[in-house]
Amino acid sequence: MSENPVVLKGRGVIGGTAEGEALVFEISVQGNCAFDMETGCIVQQGHPLEGESIAGRVLVMEGGRGSAGWSCRLHATVVSGVGPCAMLFPRMDSRTAAGAVVAGVPVVADLDRNPFDVIRTGDRVRIDGTNGLVEVVKR
Repeated sequence: MSENPVVLKGRGVIGGTAEGEALVFEISVQGNCAFDMETGCIVQQGHPLEGESIAGRVLVMEGGRGSAGWSCRLHATVVSGVGPCAMLFPRMDSRTAAGAVVAGVPVVADLDRNPFDVIRTGDRVRIDGTNGLVEVVKR
C-alpha cells in the first residue's frame, strides 16, 4: 500500500494477509438475521448498513450480537464465495472468536488504537493476521 498508511498494531488471531475496502459497523449485526448467505448482503431490517455487501471487504466491527447464529451465517457467506476477505475487532469475545474461526480469513484484534476513530467505510485496509498489523489508506 502507498500514500502513507495509518498503522495499527494488535494481536494476530487468524494468520494470513488480505486487502480490501473497509465496511465499518458502528452497530453490530444480530444473530440469524445478519447476512444473506447467497449474496453476502446485510439483511438485518433497520440496520444502518442494510443492503450493503460484505463480499471481499474488510469488516470492522465490535463483534456479534445475540446468539452465535451470526457466525453460522458468516461461515455460510464464505462457503458461498460472498464472505469478507478479512476482519478487524477492537477486542475478542466468544462470539467474535467463533466468527473468526469459521470465517477462516485473516483477523486482527486487541488493537493499540480504537479502529472506529481511524477507519471509515470505503478506506483501503490491509490486514496482516500473522503479525497483527493493520494498514489503512484513507479514501
